[in-house]
Amino acid sequence: MKKLINSPDTLVTDALAGMAAAHPSLAVDLENKIIVRAGAPTAGKVGLVSGGGSGHEPLHGGFVGYGMLDAACAGEVFTSPVPDQMLAATMAVNGGAGVVHVVKNYTGDILNFQMAAELAEDVGIEVASVVVNDDVAVQDSLYTAGRRGTGATVFVEKIAGALAERGGSLAEVAAVAAEVNERSRSFGVALTSCTVPAAGKPTFDLAEA
Repeated sequence: MKKLINSPDTLVTDALAGMAAAHPSLAVDLENKIIVRAGAPTAGKVGLVSGGGSGHEPLHGGFVGYGMLDAACAGEVFTSPVPDQMLAATMAVNGGAGVVHVVKNYTGDILNFQMAAELAEDVGIEVASVVVNDDVAVQDSLYTAGRRGTGATVFVEKIAGALAERGGSLAEVAAVAAEVNERSRSFGVALTSCTVPAAGKPTFDLAEA
């Protein structure tokens, strides 16, 4: 795959600037590296915030909008966003009804979102955190603490976002997000090789991602 990169040092900022140029209906904060839904915050509406390492697009910035996320935090490539970003996003979408954090089950995400939730509560914003851990391919490994949060994140964001749009309370939105996670499972695999014979069908070797 070819990549057009101006500089590794500005990769995330450049990508966010491109997002802003392509989608003027979104508010993109280049300093804090967050994408916020146009018109946020919506008074009386529960806000939804998620985020993760850049390089997984369209997660999460591609799912900011009506009936889905109110804000997304873009970390460095394959690196969790930092608490300051998450706090800025939380404050930007707080309409007085509280904010739900949709957190994928990776150590950095868990720790940083937890710290951001505590900082938000210090300034009077009620936060409910829902951890997504759908991937049954990995229970525990050198890189994970329990099942990873992967594909189910999109369903959580969509269904919880729809309920928030309809006026659901903080407790209701958090509960449905948790239920969607509990009813979702994925199995992550990676393609390690592909052999294409002169005649016949190609064969694939798969490994757990």
